[in-house]
Amino acid sequence: MGLLIIGIVFMLIGTLVSGRLKSKFREYSQTRLAQNLTGAEIAKLMLADHGIHDVQVISVQGKLTDHYNPANKTVNLSEEVYNGRNAAAAAVAAHECGHAVQHATAYSMLELRSAMVPIQNVTSRIMNFIFIAMMFGAFAAKGLFSFDTALIVIIGAYTVFALFALITLPVEFDASKRALAWIDHRGIVNRQEHSMAKDALKWAAMTYVVAALAALASLMYWVMIFMGRRD
Repeated sequence: MGLLIIGIVFMLIGTLVSGRLKSKFREYSQTRLAQNLTGAEIAKLMLADHGIHDVQVISVQGKLTDHYNPANKTVNLSEEVYNGRNAAAAAVAAHECGHAVQHATAYSMLELRSAMVPIQNVTSRIMNFIFIAMMFGAFAAKGLFSFDTALIVIIGAYTVFALFALITLPVEFDASKRALAWIDHRGIVNRQEHSMAKDALKWAAMTYVVAALAALASLMYWVMIFMGRRD
């Protein structure tokens, strides 16, 4: 029940933050950039300015589906951002290129996050097995291992999730910092547009903050259950 409450609380917070983010992007998408550049043009220009010539800028379907893929070195921009000529599109395009710059310069936190991806994937599979086993009462029947052992595995898994979420924060904040500094220095945006881009990226970052807090809260919940059984 406690985990359900945590999930509901952070789901509501996440929904509010996501709604605010979408509202900001709609608002800032109404103002056309004075430079009249598309997100794709901005992305290509930022990559070129940083001497990055082996990264492709491509368009992908969906809204807020923008991301950088280090595996195939692509900056993937949603259609709104790829073709957009506004502060929101400029912010997102430059942010995703910020990740490409991190990759090119071997930014330590990005490398650590990338190294944790396969660990996170394996951990998720283990968690699925544990929860399915618990659902069918496997541990009550003195089967594979005890409930306390299952709790230790769960705590270990949530530790991985929490670490991954926390490591993601500096990666995202740093990419936004690089993006804002570049679009300002390059004259991509004026003062008003810069404020819009900064605000849009702030709300995008808040989604990662909420995810990190949710992961920490879930970890503490399982730790408290385990400690309670030890008393």
